[in-house]
Amino acid sequence: MLEEIFPLVDEDGVVTGQAPRSVCHNGSKLLHPVIHLHIFNSKGELYLQKRSAQKDVQPNRWDSSVAGHIDLDETAEQAALREAGEELGLFDIAPHYITKYIIETDTERELSYCFYTIYDGDFVLNREELSDGRFWTVDEIRVHLGKDIFTTNFELDFNRFLDRGLNGLM
Repeated sequence: MLEEIFPLVDEDGVVTGQAPRSVCHNGSKLLHPVIHLHIFNSKGELYLQKRSAQKDVQPNRWDSSVAGHIDLDETAEQAALREAGEELGLFDIAPHYITKYIIETDTERELSYCFYTIYDGDFVLNREELSDGRFWTVDEIRVHLGKDIFTTNFELDFNRFLDRGLNGLM
């Protein structure tokens, strides 16, 4: 199987080049764009996915509802819609832009485009990507922060803008 090629971007999101997935995730800190789509239900609970054990970055951790890399020649919104279909079987949603910011971990540096949507329907989990998924209350998430069950990226999003729930986004 061919290795994925990611666009490389500057801090404004302008494409400056490209690199293989393995290089972007090997500590090179090459800035590449990703999306985080946060799905709330009408009760204000936030859906989280549990990453599968096979993931190369942060396996077996609870993460944003939908998270993934932006492909070459793809907008952030197109990537959010594509990833929602691939990971959760969602095809008829309307992502609302929240913000973008740089996330840096020990192994990578990402320009994260963040969105939210409200959805009360069913999910069809892609079991190659996810091992589980469920809705959490904002209070339940707060209790589990810093206990190594969430991804670093999700905790950053939560502390930056999700801790206020839907009231902080609308």
